[in-house]
Amino acid sequence: MDFEIKNEQGFQYVEQGQGPVLLLLHGLFGALSNFEEVIDYFSDKYRVIIPLMPIYTKSKHGASVDGLSEFVHNFVTFKGLDDMIVLGNSLGGHTGLIYTLAHPQKVKLLVLTGSSGLYETGLGSGFPKRSSYEYIQERVGYTFYSQETATKELVDEVFDILNDNFKTLRILRIARSAQRHYMGSEIVNIEVPTLLIWGLNDNITPPRVAHEFAKLLPNSELHFIDKCGHAAMMEQPALFNEILAKFLDKHLQAVAQ
Repeated sequence: MDFEIKNEQGFQYVEQGQGPVLLLLHGLFGALSNFEEVIDYFSDKYRVIIPLMPIYTKSKHGASVDGLSEFVHNFVTFKGLDDMIVLGNSLGGHTGLIYTLAHPQKVKLLVLTGSSGLYETGLGSGFPKRSSYEYIQERVGYTFYSQETATKELVDEVFDILNDNFKTLRILRIARSAQRHYMGSEIVNIEVPTLLIWGLNDNITPPRVAHEFAKLLPNSELHFIDKCGHAAMMEQPALFNEILAKFLDKHLQAVAQ
């Protein structure tokens, strides 16, 4: 699928479909392609929107998870969005948690997959071998259960990013910010229905992290997907979309009644 990237008021984003707003927040090395199957599946019934997060670029927002949440707030304000379904992967989930706590009236439903915020085997320690293609290939492969998901195109993209000094420094600052921002004592205050979709073979935010999220989030349900790593919507898109669709149908039908 080819995406039309809109560029308005300093924001770059993709918008497909009509209906309830499904706002997708990508992770640290995320890209629009990460959500290709989600867009394709849901855009016939939902207004799917993906802002490009200012992770690799200069921004008035700080290089931190709080800065990313502020960016999301400014984007939502610019678009005039309300009653959103917020879906975040990895760092995008962490950002979604902070945003939901700050603006609960804007979020109808929350979906987290491989979210940081409690624990992750992260990137804050640096990239001692970032000039080594084989090292980057190994680290990208670590994200997935199936090595076939770690395509050469994906490895090339990450390799290029990490060999740009400005992008690397900004990534490290954001990653360290995420590692410092433990949310265990905060997320107990999130009351919106929350869906947790987790890879059973996630090496970065392991299954025990998902169980901890389920214990702390008062209105949550947890689903594991076998043979799946840190990005379930990429590695097992059919199962991911099926679980998400059932959750959305259940809660949106309940609201309509």
